[in-house]
Amino acid sequence: MRTRTIDLTLSILASGGALLLSWPYWRDFEYWPESRLAWIAYFIIGFALAVYVFHVFIVVLRTLFEHDAIEHAEAAQAAAGAQARDGDAERAP
Repeated sequence: MRTRTIDLTLSILASGGALLLSWPYWRDFEYWPESRLAWIAYFIIGFALAVYVFHVFIVVLRTLFEHDAIEHAEAAQAAAGAQARDGDAERAP
């Protein structure tokens, strides 16, 4: 549960940053539409989609790193097992 909360919080913060970067203030209000309602809907829908995309990206990235860690652990275990077998074979008369 803690991981999901962290993922969602990071997604919301990243989406908030993206929203601030896309705000028309940075462009001297050149892109204001005629309908204020359309502009608000654009930002709300865009923010929700951004939260979803960031959340999916973070979850997939975490899964990728978990699989990589499992693969490294299995490789290390196999190398340790092979080294132990080689050491036993050298000691045997």
